[in-house]
Amino acid sequence: MPGPSPGGSPERETGAGERPRGPGRDRRVRFRLPHTAIAVPSVREEEQLFYRRLEALAVPGPGGFGPLFASDGWSDLTGERRRAAQARTAGTGESWARSANFGAPVLALNASSSAEDRLLRKRVMRAGPGGPRPMPGQEVSVKVLGALEDGGLVERDPRLIFVPGHGDVVQALELGVPTMQPGEVSFFLAAFPYAYGRPGSREPDVPPEAPLLFEVTLLEVRDGPDPQPLPPAVRLRLGSQRRERGNFHFARADFAAALRSYRLSLRALDGPTTAPPGPEEEEELREQRVKCLNNCAAAELKLGRAEEALAACEAALRISPDNGRALLRRGQLLAEQGRDAEATLVLRRALELDPANKVIHTELSRLAKRQSPPSNTAPQNPRHDPMPLPGPASPAPPAAEGTI
Repeated sequence: MPGPSPGGSPERETGAGERPRGPGRDRRVRFRLPHTAIAVPSVREEEQLFYRRLEALAVPGPGGFGPLFASDGWSDLTGERRRAAQARTAGTGESWARSANFGAPVLALNASSSAEDRLLRKRVMRAGPGGPRPMPGQEVSVKVLGALEDGGLVERDPRLIFVPGHGDVVQALELGVPTMQPGEVSFFLAAFPYAYGRPGSREPDVPPEAPLLFEVTLLEVRDGPDPQPLPPAVRLRLGSQRRERGNFHFARADFAAALRSYRLSLRALDGPTTAPPGPEEEEELREQRVKCLNNCAAAELKLGRAEEALAACEAALRISPDNGRALLRRGQLLAEQGRDAEATLVLRRALELDPANKVIHTELSRLAKRQSPPSNTAPQNPRHDPMPLPGPASPAPPAAEGTI
């Protein structure tokens, strides 16, 4: 389909079945369509319509969303995912599945309780005119309203743009929007694991373990923006947003989702730009890359992948050789592998940069004890009681695992 003309008005070509007439029949004829204004409802009108739809299902009150989680007329997205996982893993002996988008354990495959199938539910309020559903890697634009059980709105976005699977939105939208057609309006009822998790959120103000009801309108589906060249400032903003989203997942112990967001942040920071970055932008790009790589290392460690964590530390140090966080974590990982001489050199360099760091002192002390041979010297004065032998060395405190 042809795009908009330079003047901003869309253009349409004659259909393939039409026969051009006249002396210009070998050329394709384009007709410029007149500009059409579409009335957009006000924010107040949209909210009133949302509450009317909500009241048609259940009036917010003391019972909250409980009756909706048990009612008919909804499709259960988590149940469909569980059954699909069962089909994929039939005969493998697996007893649990991991979310395709986030890596978090979802449901036991041998569970039969319908309650477990109703963690994320969908109800179509207005079907779309038809069209393909979003495919992996495509970017979507949606209009979102989200309400708590008391009816309070905590989400209001007239045009939220994201790529499903990139971890930029809550799981209810990540998993629900790909089931929609353009123009469709649907409710998504999400238990807290598919909303803002057990701790809730300060922005928006969502209490702990709060279920949410989202009204979503799928406005547009298009190919994703990557790897289109973008200005350096846009790359920086996109990279920062994805890193912060990774920190959101990390704080909720969803380390696979955090790692995915950090990698997407690096992809944005390293992508092509429309113009060379200036000195300040180049420095900020470098700093953000190092932060992302350090956070990747922390997430890899949480996932039990020490080699990948070490590789992320080394990548960070290639960009910033004196980064203290990367040096400390690399030294600890080398020590765990028994590469004591290398670990000692790395940790000594980290100590030079941060002489007051107690964790580095503890690591170096532990390495020194491990490298020194045991003493077999007899006590010099047998008339006195021998000194008590030192107890086993206490384990070294772990490296700072917080994200940045």
